[in-house]
Amino acid sequence: MLTGKQKRFLRSKAHHLQPIFQVGKGGVNENMVKQISEALEARELLKVSVLQNCEENKETVAAAIVKGTDATLVQVIGNVIILYKESKEHKTIELPV
Repeated sequence: MLTGKQKRFLRSKAHHLQPIFQVGKGGVNENMVKQISEALEARELLKVSVLQNCEENKETVAAAIVKGTDATLVQVIGNVIILYKESKEHKTIELPV
């Protein structure tokens, strides 16, 4: 679990990032979860964009991704989901205590 201070820190880090995944009409599938999980291992922090034609609401999409990747949901803002997962091998982000 992240503290409020840590979430604020991660939001500021994520501000300049571009979404690298898009969830569209097909929703969240196993392959997408696998790719997001691999990207999280490499980057630790990333954004996922929920497109307008997505049939599920963004909270459901966020919950499905978090459950599948075991990541932490930092924020859902607009149609963008910010995720964080500490990397085992490529740790670059030092969270404030």
